[in-house]
Amino acid sequence: MTTTPSPLSGKTVVLIGGGTGIGLRVAQLAVDAGAQVVLGGRTTSKLEAAATQLGEAAHWFTVDTSDDDSVKAFFTNIPSVDALFTTAADYQVGSFREQSVEEAASPFTSKFWGQYRVVHAALDKLTPTASVVLMSGAASVRPPAAAAAYVAANAAIEGLGRGLAVELSPIRVNTVAPGTIDGHLWAQRPAEVREAAFTWSAENNVLGRVGNEDEIAQAVFYLFANTYTTGSTLYPDGGYALR
Repeated sequence: MTTTPSPLSGKTVVLIGGGTGIGLRVAQLAVDAGAQVVLGGRTTSKLEAAATQLGEAAHWFTVDTSDDDSVKAFFTNIPSVDALFTTAADYQVGSFREQSVEEAASPFTSKFWGQYRVVHAALDKLTPTASVVLMSGAASVRPPAAAAAYVAANAAIEGLGRGLAVELSPIRVNTVAPGTIDGHLWAQRPAEVREAAFTWSAENNVLGRVGNEDEIAQAVFYLFANTYTTGSTLYPDGGYALR
């Protein structure tokens, strides 16, 4: 019986934010598929631990996605990029009535412009068949609460993905927009906030539960590997829109 090789076998997969959470789960899938992975992030200890877990196929360099020079320096270490995914972001979420303009700008400053900066810096390293996956959130089209700026930032990321898919073709650019996920991000939030969000999500999607990081990583891996998907946004959110 002939085994079909993985489309990522022998490829270079770059994961900024790959030291923890969804990024690390994607890294493990990529390594299992025969890829070399390059992890990026701000915290050396997390990157070292992740690389140790992943084995010889993993390399890492520190990077701050809020800093142009840092992002440019990161990519000087990498000869070519076949797949790229960025989860690194640090922002505040709050209501339109209560947030200052500066606080409301944080999802744009970190999540939108951070990913924009990463893709722009990687341009000369992306192979003609490369796959770029951006990270937004299902709140872009299904706002769960009062958080207008956060909703708008996620929608902007999805628009960026569609625009880049046209401009950078044949490089493929897609976006993954998870719903509420039980994982690294929510583990850092207060227990009462986390439990309220998990309860609301489970009660308002078709599957009746929150997702997990492995499920989102599988969605990202699909967008890496499928060679006829570009300009799309994938919503792994338990079917919230069907309620």
